[in-house]
Amino acid sequence: MASTVDRFNELVGDLDYPMFVVTAAAGERHAGCLVGFAAQCSIDPPRFMVWLSKNNHTYTVARDTDLLVVHVLTPDNHPLAKLFGTRTGTDFDKFAHCDWRPGPGGAPLLADCPQWFAGRVLSRHDAGDHEGQLLEPTEVGDPTGLGQLPFQDVKDLQAGHEA
Repeated sequence: MASTVDRFNELVGDLDYPMFVVTAAAGERHAGCLVGFAAQCSIDPPRFMVWLSKNNHTYTVARDTDLLVVHVLTPDNHPLAKLFGTRTGTDFDKFAHCDWRPGPGGAPLLADCPQWFAGRVLSRHDAGDHEGQLLEPTEVGDPTGLGQLPFQDVKDLQAGHEA
């Protein structure tokens, strides 16, 4: 019989979370990564939690800033999901391979992803191999209702996030 962990992983592996790219800037460094662990966690006041892998290059940059940008990926953003999910920023400049501009706090805004918001980091929470970043929205891009790229459409990507 399968272990509880194996059965849990099988159960949650069938869920279909929306996918995000989180970007950050600290000084001259900028980073971004594909994120599947994220959710609104308060309505009033508005709050959003995003969990970053501690093995991820973006995590090391995010620790040195108080603002993150969360991009809501659309079904047309599969190439961005692949770029930000399968390569590590420690040895590859992801931003040289996509259109972007500096946004709030200098964090990169992805040109092909108009659904985004910037959030001030209110607190950080250890959650095991990930760290939660509790965000207070400070600016919102174009909430155009373009849909969401679901986890099931990217679950075959091999993570490239070793820091």
